[in-house]
Amino acid sequence: MSLKYLSQKAAQAIDVELMSPTGGGFSFEQLVELAGLSVAQAVTKVYTKEQYPRIMVFSGPGNNGLDGLVAARHLSHFGYQPRIYYPKRPDKPVNKGLVAQCEELEIPFVDSPEHGLRDSDLVLDAIFGFSFTGEVRQPFVSAIEALKGTRLPIVSVDIPSAWHVEQGNVNGTGFQPSMLVSLTAPKQGAKDFTGTHHYLGGRFISR
Repeated sequence: MSLKYLSQKAAQAIDVELMSPTGGGFSFEQLVELAGLSVAQAVTKVYTKEQYPRIMVFSGPGNNGLDGLVAARHLSHFGYQPRIYYPKRPDKPVNKGLVAQCEELEIPFVDSPEHGLRDSDLVLDAIFGFSFTGEVRQPFVSAIEALKGTRLPIVSVDIPSAWHVEQGNVNGTGFQPSMLVSLTAPKQGAKDFTGTHHYLGGRFISR
């Protein structure tokens, strides 16, 4: 069966339908939890805690960042040692709750990308997702540059951060992750992914 790739508009429409009482019936928090769990499970399939115990999680301010926080929490329970770079924290209950849960597990939050990458074995890129548009701004310019420069394997959530969701790695200027975890279905930009492992997570729809 051939893969179906979603446009940004189609991906957004699916999210709306999933949270509709007459559609999927999911709450926003449920979708975040299922997405983050699927990412954590995908990581365990490729990168074992024995070989890649120390995971640096880059979380952005949007929904992709929330997926990263949930994944970090699960990875901690799975026996990994995650750390989180989360510089922009929206003042919302779901964000505060996930931060509190990670702090309760004594998952460290680091203050710079460089600090986070030091002594890490693997990177989880959850900065920007399919809804991202426009130019990257600080502090995420530095975060993206750090990802471009690292030799560590990178796992990207849904779409590599700063790639165009439909046009992909425009001009080849973005970083190329080792592994991509597409949520619901791959986005059109994922056609530029040339890494080793591509997983489909968060199967919320029946077809």
